[in-house]
Parts: sequence; structure tokens; C-alpha cells
Amino acid sequence: MIMAGKAKLSRREKIKKGIRKRILGTSVRPRLSVYRSNKGIYAQIVNDELGVTIVAASSSSKSFDFSGTKIDQAKEIGKIVAQKAIETGITQVVFDRNGYLYHGRVKSLADGAREVGLNF
Repeated sequence: MIMAGKAKLSRREKIKKGIRKRILGTSVRPRLSVYRSNKGIYAQIVNDELGVTIVAASSSSKSFDFSGTKIDQAKEIGKIVAQKAIETGITQVVFDRNGYLYHGRVKSLADGAREVGLNF
């Protein structure tokens, strides 16, 4: 018998593989990848052609000083990663929700990035 936690992870892994078949981060349009844990949210912009992380931000970093709900924190991380991306000259990305459903914290992060001016 498969435990509920393992079933949920294997389901997310299947969804993630399907997404990653279609999405590829290039130097012209890198990939904005989101990872969500119980305590924090992490976002990074990746160039898959070179295998390089260009920009990253997380709610667990020491420089992140924002209190509020997890959804508010996710929106703030989206704004931070978008600001860093625009500073490096990136205005367009492809969004990789990493197998998570597009609602709640994942949607909030995407909305925060769009507010600053990142297009996807």
C-alpha cells in the first residue's frame, strides 16, 4: 500500500515531467522555476541551455525580512525575483510551476512577478 504522502509526491513528479517536456529555458527566454515547501517558497530563473541559475530568491534567506501570510510572502518573493531579473536584462520568461497547481502561493508569486514587469 502506498502512503498518502508518497502518492502525492509521485503525482507531482509525473506532472512535473510532463511540464518539463514542453518547457525549456533559453538565453532569450529563461525558465522561472518555483519550489514550494511547507515553510517557504523559492524561485529561480534558469538558462537550461547553459545549465546556469541566473537569479534566485527565497523566503528562507536571511536578507528576506517580511512578515505576513505565506501568500503575501510568495508575492513579495515574486517581486524580488522579477526586480533582480529586470536588473540583469531579462524581461521575458517561461513559467515552470514545477508540478504544483496554479493557485495559492504559486499564483501569488506569479502575480507579484508580473506586477514588477516580468512577462510570461
